[in-house]
Amino acid sequence: MKKSNTLQEIYRQIFNRYGPQRWWPAETPFEVMVGAILTQSAAWTNVEKAVHNLKSAGALNPAALRQLSPDEIARLVRPSGYFNAKAKKLKALVEWLGQACRDDITRLSSISTEALRKQLLEVHGIGPETADSILLYAIGKPVFVIDAYTRRVLSRLDLAPEKDTYEAFQRLFMKNLPRDIRLFNEYHALLVRLGKEVCRPRPVCAECCLFDICPRNGAI
Repeated sequence: MKKSNTLQEIYRQIFNRYGPQRWWPAETPFEVMVGAILTQSAAWTNVEKAVHNLKSAGALNPAALRQLSPDEIARLVRPSGYFNAKAKKLKALVEWLGQACRDDITRLSSISTEALRKQLLEVHGIGPETADSILLYAIGKPVFVIDAYTRRVLSRLDLAPEKDTYEAFQRLFMKNLPRDIRLFNEYHALLVRLGKEVCRPRPVCAECCLFDICPRNGAI
């Protein structure tokens, strides 16, 4: 079976099991951006607490965050862990937003995906996964987000690329699937769901919707 067909079959089976994930859970594109930084090395429940603190303080917008000191931001995002480092990253993000689009995130959609991704990667604290999460979920650019769950699932399905790099995994999806924002959104979210609930470091293979097509078939 061609990789494109295999990837689409995997998507179909996970979607049939779990349904639409409605990810990313946020009210505004800026909240998505903030969440993408706060979720680095953090459980989502703790990210939600930090986002709630920012909202309660009236600081969940670029202009308000620019007015706060790193120490003030750190106090608000403390529940997400690594709060001092994340405060600096959020300050860098809002400084960039002010320069790049005058805080009007809708303006960013007119910039090419490649150019915008390059700009994001130059912002302190934003790596490939965070940049692509922002591009896909906040700005609506068709890029596939790769994370640890995706790597694990694809590796167990014997679909991992020869080079174990972020870019190689991303190319696997980008070259073999239609560049559809909704598809990329759901597929990534579904892989996260599968990786968290079933395809864990110690997998629960008997409960996996991909059991019949997985080469491991419980032999992990």
